[in-house]
Amino acid sequence: MLRKGVLFFVLIACLQSAAFAQVDFTKQYFNAKTLFREGKWNLAMESFKPLMPYSTGNPFSEYASFFYALAAYNQNYKAVAKSTLTQIRTLHPTWDKMDEVNFWLGKINLEEKDYFQGLKMFAGLQDKKLQQDAEAIKAKNISAITDVETLRMMLEEYPKDAIVGTALATALSKNPATPEDKELLESVIKKFSLDRANFIPEAPKSYFKDTYTVSALLPFMVNTLDASPVKKRNQSVLDLYEGMKLAVDTLAKQGVKISFRAYDTERSLEKIKTILNTDELKSTDLIAGPFFMEESKLITDFSLANRINVFNPVHNNSELIGNNPYAFLYQPSLEILGRKSGEFMAANVKKKNCLVFYGSSKRDSVLAANFMQAAKEKNFKIMQSYRVSKEGSQAIFTTLATPTEYDEFHYPKQFTLKKDSVGSIYVASDDALIYAKVLSSIETRKDNITVLGSETWLDQTAVDLEKFQNLAVVLASPNFVDQRKPLAKTFVRKYIKTHGRAPSNYAALGYAYMLFVGNELKKNGVYFQDALTKEGIIPGNITEGYNYQQGRSNELVPFVRFEEGEMKVLERR
Repeated sequence: MLRKGVLFFVLIACLQSAAFAQVDFTKQYFNAKTLFREGKWNLAMESFKPLMPYSTGNPFSEYASFFYALAAYNQNYKAVAKSTLTQIRTLHPTWDKMDEVNFWLGKINLEEKDYFQGLKMFAGLQDKKLQQDAEAIKAKNISAITDVETLRMMLEEYPKDAIVGTALATALSKNPATPEDKELLESVIKKFSLDRANFIPEAPKSYFKDTYTVSALLPFMVNTLDASPVKKRNQSVLDLYEGMKLAVDTLAKQGVKISFRAYDTERSLEKIKTILNTDELKSTDLIAGPFFMEESKLITDFSLANRINVFNPVHNNSELIGNNPYAFLYQPSLEILGRKSGEFMAANVKKKNCLVFYGSSKRDSVLAANFMQAAKEKNFKIMQSYRVSKEGSQAIFTTLATPTEYDEFHYPKQFTLKKDSVGSIYVASDDALIYAKVLSSIETRKDNITVLGSETWLDQTAVDLEKFQNLAVVLASPNFVDQRKPLAKTFVRKYIKTHGRAPSNYAALGYAYMLFVGNELKKNGVYFQDALTKEGIIPGNITEGYNYQQGRSNELVPFVRFEEGEMKVLERR
């Protein structure tokens, strides 16, 4: 009888202990929730933590883990939050609050730019309210993506997602680089019933005038100029302007009347704002400029607001175009230069092994990426690409010209990179430290490697002109002037007679530019956009020509090299 009594009291004690434990779990959980509601995230985490492990009598394991993760998120401990939520999915897969877990995992993944995992989490949501919240988060994060290829892959995986479709249309509208991009843009607009005008704005119907006004907004820096014949700091701007002025005279003799106005921006944004506020500029037919990238937004915004075409003569940056139907580049965009270079190399170099060197600037990266993409599409092998800093340019010589064997005269005859193992090198940079090292390395190797670079190399003195002829150097040269053309000869004679010196490349650029835009105004009126896309290849008066069929930057790129002491065109693409 005594034993039964003892067992009875032991059982009662155990039940009481369990009840007290239950009370303790409940009390701690609600204390932790109070701290959470008060925004005391760190204290809340500490209070939830003991409740997270699963144990008998603890009904709060899932909830404590969930709120622990949210408290971590609110302190920007996203890795902790993500890890904890993932653990809930693993340990408690049938928990009835799994929608909330997936929602927060989707949100964190999107914020950390793990877009595909984020979309995967959101795709499984069942709760209507959470679905609505997820759409708002998706819209914020997906709309910030500018990489077309990422969005293209995303739409392939989620073909009915309107947010992804809209983001892809927005990215494509910034600068559709290829006909395929334009076709995709049209299909996305149609599929999701998007407002076409938001992605492909159109200029008004064109009209003709007796005289067209062209306004040059350039940093002449008049207040700093002196009358001496020495070269000025902004000589390239002055030369560009002088070339344009001579072209206006040539156009007048051809029956094209241009009222040419010049405005000194003084390289000042405040000055530009003052100029753009004038009534006379709002009545101009075309703006030439700006010369510096930092001035571009003010001018392109003005052109869009006032429906005035702005035709930039010097830049390759497609950001100047954006989705502004009034903005044009006279030069090929960086994307076009890169792609055309890749296509040229694939078509003209027999040995399909290529190396790519590029600098640390965004410009170089865009050129290199588009070159490699085009080369890949043409089954042209990129053996390796090298991003070169100014401090690391010596690595070029190490890569290309480290000798491993010598002949009897102690000249290198074999290298770490075997002779004749490479057919070509693309140098996506105008940095003399980079391209000069590449050319010196090729000279040391003495094997037959085609080097493709830029016409701007000729404007610098880092490499003797003789090297361009002795080595297989090809240059992408959209501004190549054919000296055999009658107008080219006339221009040189007239320039020398007027200024007492031979024209610089910038003077020739200004002349060719003004002839082109002047003739377009004459042929097709103020809004020549639509006609320009239908003209196909337009022969240049002193250059190889122009092609605006696929976009608002020139897509005709000549490739040239020195032969027998003069520059010759190998091919136009």
